[in-house]
Amino acid sequence: MHADPIALASAATAWQPASAPGTHDSAMARFVRFCAARDYAHLLARADAGPAWFWQQVVDFLPIAFSTPFARIVDASGGLPWTTYCSGGRTNIVSNCLDRHRDTARWEQVFIVHQREDGTRLELTYRQIDREVCKLANGLRALGLGAGDAIGIYMPMIPQVAIALLAVIKIGAIAIPLFSGFGREPIVVRLNDGGARALITVDHTRRRGAPVDCKAVVDLARLDIPTLAHVIVHESDDPARARRRGDVSWQELVADQSETCVTASVDAEAPYMLVYTSGTTGLPKGTVHSHVGCLLKMLFDVSVLCEFGATDRMLWMSDMGWVVGPIQIIASAFHAARLILAEGAFNYPEPDRIWRLVDSEAITWLGLAPTIARHYMHGPPALAAAHDLSSLRIIVSTGEAWTPDAWNWLFEHICRRRVPILNYTGGTEIGGGILGCTVLRALKPCCFNTAIPGMGAAVVDDQGRRVGPGVVGELALTRHSAGLTRGLWRNPERYLDTYWRRFANLWVHGDFAFTDDDGMWYVLGRSDDTLKVSGRRTGPAEIEAPLLATGRVSDVAVVGLPDPRQGEVLACVCVPLPAEDVVTLRADLIAAVEQAMGKALRPREVIFVTELPKTRTQKIMRRVVKAILLCTDPGDLSSLANPDSLTALRAARRAGV
Repeated sequence: MHADPIALASAATAWQPASAPGTHDSAMARFVRFCAARDYAHLLARADAGPAWFWQQVVDFLPIAFSTPFARIVDASGGLPWTTYCSGGRTNIVSNCLDRHRDTARWEQVFIVHQREDGTRLELTYRQIDREVCKLANGLRALGLGAGDAIGIYMPMIPQVAIALLAVIKIGAIAIPLFSGFGREPIVVRLNDGGARALITVDHTRRRGAPVDCKAVVDLARLDIPTLAHVIVHESDDPARARRRGDVSWQELVADQSETCVTASVDAEAPYMLVYTSGTTGLPKGTVHSHVGCLLKMLFDVSVLCEFGATDRMLWMSDMGWVVGPIQIIASAFHAARLILAEGAFNYPEPDRIWRLVDSEAITWLGLAPTIARHYMHGPPALAAAHDLSSLRIIVSTGEAWTPDAWNWLFEHICRRRVPILNYTGGTEIGGGILGCTVLRALKPCCFNTAIPGMGAAVVDDQGRRVGPGVVGELALTRHSAGLTRGLWRNPERYLDTYWRRFANLWVHGDFAFTDDDGMWYVLGRSDDTLKVSGRRTGPAEIEAPLLATGRVSDVAVVGLPDPRQGEVLACVCVPLPAEDVVTLRADLIAAVEQAMGKALRPREVIFVTELPKTRTQKIMRRVVKAILLCTDPGDLSSLANPDSLTALRAARRAGV
């Protein structure tokens, strides 16, 4: 996190469970009672000591349905990295989501509310979504697609993206969700690695009011994907658009299909999704997620830890290319809750669009990246104050690190000091979280107030030994988890090298973390971003904290550049606030770091840009910043959300470094 560890640990409690009526009847409180645990601390200790016991409790509490009962809940006979769950059992995510609500009162309830940037609004019930899922699933089967076939999904957040995901899962195929802003190359890389037989897309969409020709990108990509037999196109606007040979119209494919379809019963460990994460070099990593892993880990995290249930209305503005996209669709379907899919940007066409949505749709459960809070905290206070946000009861935050000022702004102006901010971190490889927050414990700014049960989370030193409170170390897992990737697609050695081989029987996640004396956890950023200046080892967050604390820059990335005398020198790439005089600002920023960190860590360079390179989850890509400054290969850029930032950074480098 962009803050001094000592300041974080010494911060006062901002929220107490007593301030939230009904905490005693929260999902986590009910789960504690269900498990016959004395209290939450007892549950946490027992879950880490007995993973098989914990995961059985999750199966029974949610509950998860199996068409064939499993024989063994946890099987580590193949070695800890290759642990499997619910051996011999058969199930399907769709059986536990859409199918479970058929012929119940929930069948006629609204599942998806779709809002376009232009304000167009559409409601679809569970019955209507199921009908379309069945028709598309039958259409996919008519094309010869079925269990084990990989199918890409390249679509914006429209109802059809949920229908496509659920239809692919229903027939036992494997979804490869793709970021809707991808160009040709990342699509080619992912679909070739996954061996995709089909791709589902749209002819076009709109972003910030401008048309985006998705089909043109697909037409370029498909030329280099030899396994791709079918491109299924949802014709959103102009059915007369020219088609390439092999294109299949979604509308024509489903026109004569039955509105009923039997859900495939698959092995509990069968993969349902490949999600690719950016690699530092080379190909992105294909993480493999199973039906049972999703049902156990992801649903526990969302439903129990993060308190999402049947009466909630979820808004989490994301994309299918980030694991949050599938999570919100599956979790909403499991509970028969209402999901608001807001196509486009959170601040277009009105700058307060996200708060308008919370108000108009009576959102109760809001997923929010810290970058959104940072965006609004520097704007007019009336943007949020003008809206009724009283429906909110939970805010879940993930995707990037908080700064204390942004956290406190959100807590004061959006949560109104009433709604808890449930910070949550893990990753695509985890299939959920490692650390999170529960409403049964107090909250400090930026904290994670608990390790998530069943994960065996620990902070370890460079020998793999646990460290105590206040000591920064590597975030690790001492247990396997039901949600962990089942290797990396077609690359088991890379999986072991990346996560398991540094220390015996420890998953090393690649983040620096520490705990405080109150049992709070804090994540300090990627451990592979470590800096070593004049023999002193530090992380970028320590340097970035005093820069952000000036209140004169909105974003910053600190990287180390080679130096023959000091080992490394510091370069600070900053996004200044409007109207700042950059000459004065440069000197003041250098002075701020020197005062906070000492002369040895005085920055050599301060470079100003309008934006930093970020992933679609709003994580700053420091390795890319460093590579651009050093004129070296930045490696895999397929997860870069704003490629124009590289052009500006190169120009700033030529002018500054």
